[in-house]
Amino acid sequence: MSSAVGRVAFAACVLAAGVALRPAPVASSEALGTASAVQDPGLVPVLDSLFSSAPLAPALVSVRVDSLTTGRTLYSRNARSLVMPASNMKIVTMAVAAERLGWDARFETSLESAGPIADGVLTGDLVVTGGGDPSIAAQDLRSPALFGEWAEALRAAGVRRVTGRIIGDDSAFDDEPLGAGWAWDYLAAGYAAASGALSYNENVAVLTIAPAPVAGTPARVDIGPPGHGLELVNEVRTGARDSAATIALGRLPGSARLTVSGQVPIGSAALVRTTAIDNPTRFFVEALRVALAERGISVLGGAADIDDLTAPVAAGPRRLIGSHTSEPLSSLVGYAMKVSQNFYGEMVLKALGRSAGRPGSTEGGRQIVRDTLTRWGLPVDGLVMYDGSGLSRYNYVTADLLVGVLTHVWHDERLRGPFAAALPVGGRDGTLQSRLTNPAVDRRIQAKTGTINNVRALSGYAETASGERLVFSMIANNFTAPNAQVDAAMDQALERLVGR
Repeated sequence: MSSAVGRVAFAACVLAAGVALRPAPVASSEALGTASAVQDPGLVPVLDSLFSSAPLAPALVSVRVDSLTTGRTLYSRNARSLVMPASNMKIVTMAVAAERLGWDARFETSLESAGPIADGVLTGDLVVTGGGDPSIAAQDLRSPALFGEWAEALRAAGVRRVTGRIIGDDSAFDDEPLGAGWAWDYLAAGYAAASGALSYNENVAVLTIAPAPVAGTPARVDIGPPGHGLELVNEVRTGARDSAATIALGRLPGSARLTVSGQVPIGSAALVRTTAIDNPTRFFVEALRVALAERGISVLGGAADIDDLTAPVAAGPRRLIGSHTSEPLSSLVGYAMKVSQNFYGEMVLKALGRSAGRPGSTEGGRQIVRDTLTRWGLPVDGLVMYDGSGLSRYNYVTADLLVGVLTHVWHDERLRGPFAAALPVGGRDGTLQSRLTNPAVDRRIQAKTGTINNVRALSGYAETASGERLVFSMIANNFTAPNAQVDAAMDQALERLVGR
């Protein structure tokens, strides 16, 4: 299985997946951040009833719906209240990245030799320098084509053996891999992967968990791709044929010991789970070392993170062996938004914070976000931002702000097309593939979902049956009902809006 499932397909079809992107007339600036006092009297009682009844009666529900055609606010409920947005934070991160980096921005990764090459031997080190590319990934748990290309480039340079090390230079970003406010009990999960300027396979390893032929015996757990560096402790048992599958992952930050526990029913298909890697840089260079060894190029000194070196890289000129350029930001965002990839959100925020002489950082990225929102005329007191993905429970945002960001993007021809096309389409793809399947709303909703414990969010664009364009944000916090019931209430609200 590839860790980058669907990335190429998303890049190819994301523009075709969305509804028609017909520009609406430009709304007045009053639509960008302050709700109109006049709402649609036909909508208010219907939506109030939906958002006040079970399962949302005890919850804090923040909603705003505007017409992009007229600029009028059609419905507003707690729209200025700060609520946790979950992955709706990616709307802010990616919109600002499109503005400040540009849709054509790309990320570079290079391989250089540091030392003389003679008689097939590099007397010195190989240095891999990362520029924040989030998309270098294993293919079906094998090394990517890039590593094979670099092996061929080394051969072309006359290198068959390296006396030194493969060193990963991750200095383009800071060394804070995790976000503030990330809960400790999900740090082993793949959706909480660390960020770093030199990253590989979305900084996750893939676990394949298969039952044994006999109930009560240990299940089989395989892990890949090579280079993960994890110490696997298998506590998974094979359950009875009609039992439920339950898998739990446990690993403390800074530890390589990964405990996999639970059970899989006998006769069932193998389960697949992803788990976060502790040191992204070491993962990259160790995976590269293994790939080179498989192709007959030995590295005698092993692989290391530049921050862990006891002996520095030799001074002197370096020779460029190979380089890799990512797909443009538009493609990366298209993939990240469709599947709600947290890792991409963190990487893009750090890339925003990178400046001359200063590594990319979350704090630097947050400052760029605040500056950009101010330039757009949006109130920054509607945003409390601690990460780029929305995984942090320290994040807060208002429905007013999200509608303001989405409205600004829609009316900016430079930003609108790739951004709107990157949003999941109701009943069609991404995280909305199995939602909003009612034929009455087919292809009429493009929106970003958001999910963490006790938080559900949905914000984006809609087109009514009469052709009116709407922008909306719906966020529910502090509920105890099943997520599916909260989703159903939001979906019913959108069906009512589309049918107006």
